[in-house]
Amino acid sequence: MTLPDDTVTEVERLTRLAREAIDPNEAAAHRERRDDLLADHGYTARVRSDDTADVLVLHPADWLDESGTVQIDRIDDVDDGIEVPLSGPGDADDWDSVERHNRSVAERVAEEHGEVHGRTAHAFADFMSNHYAKPVEQATPAEVREFVEEYFPRNAWPTDEQRAVVEESVDLVQQTARAA
Repeated sequence: MTLPDDTVTEVERLTRLAREAIDPNEAAAHRERRDDLLADHGYTARVRSDDTADVLVLHPADWLDESGTVQIDRIDDVDDGIEVPLSGPGDADDWDSVERHNRSVAERVAEEHGEVHGRTAHAFADFMSNHYAKPVEQATPAEVREFVEEYFPRNAWPTDEQRAVVEESVDLVQQTARAA
């Protein structure tokens, strides 16, 4: 089961319109249209929010029990789930240029400040490119905190040396990017 790209685009548009609507009736109408469109494909939507981002989560409706809770044993293929970032100024259409920029900054950090900072710089470049689609120097304090506290320990497989200097490494990334 897959959701067509044009449906995902329209669902995202309707979700954004609902979030931006001042009139609660208008917001409800956009959400209802979105839910009807998804129901035609057997999908449902929710918005996951945390301190750093809002993400539109789309997945097959049959993953849910009668209370609306996802049941892990009902998931046949996790690739049927779709996540669409709703917050942050990044432009996913420009991902390639953002990725090239961030990778270039990480390479400069590695050359100028050594392997420990370089490996962390590459992890930060991955994080900003893939999660926010924006240049490393545009990371907000909340995004940096998310990287340092959540992404880095779980996804970068850092050494003890990297852990000891992670904040310094992120500062070096941002300084290097701004100096370029």
